[in-house]
Amino acid sequence: MSQPPAPVSSGSPFNAQAAAKYGLQDYGKRAQIDGVQWVELKRFNDDGGSMTELGRLDGGVHQQLNGFVARQINYSSMEPLAIKAFHLHKRQTDVWYVPPSDKILLVLADVRKGSPSEGLVTRHVLGDGNSRLVRIPPGVAHGCRNLRPATPSVIVYFVDVQFSVGAECDEGRLPWNHFGAEVWEVERG
Repeated sequence: MSQPPAPVSSGSPFNAQAAAKYGLQDYGKRAQIDGVQWVELKRFNDDGGSMTELGRLDGGVHQQLNGFVARQINYSSMEPLAIKAFHLHKRQTDVWYVPPSDKILLVLADVRKGSPSEGLVTRHVLGDGNSRLVRIPPGVAHGCRNLRPATPSVIVYFVDVQFSVGAECDEGRLPWNHFGAEVWEVERG
């Protein structure tokens, strides 16, 4: 995100059009959704490949995610440039991992009434050389877009509520463009 144009003195090295639109990139800390947790993982490389430990479980409890009990583990593949959105849960917590070789845009939106971050929408790139987990609490709408134009991308995710159909189903949806179609566009600048 860019800041508004900064005033440029008459001694500016820029022409009038560039000076009028000149701005600085904002590198400050971005607002975060309350309850979303990030865990940086170690990736071990050698000349034969790499390995990332996604977590150690004690009776289903993930050691790095306080109170999170894994009840189901899923593997999802997304076609190039596909958008899957928005999922929303009343009870379920998701923990996502995207392999470093893949690249996915994750959009999170806090729709919890009364939350300290209610209404906040954030965008994050997963994969793209990084190894980390993201914990998505109930009430935070989440969706993703595969940013790879020619290859599928993968999400491995842990949940604390097993999927079921019928009255026990906790897999709600919002339209893909509920927070604006532009949220899925690659930022330019």
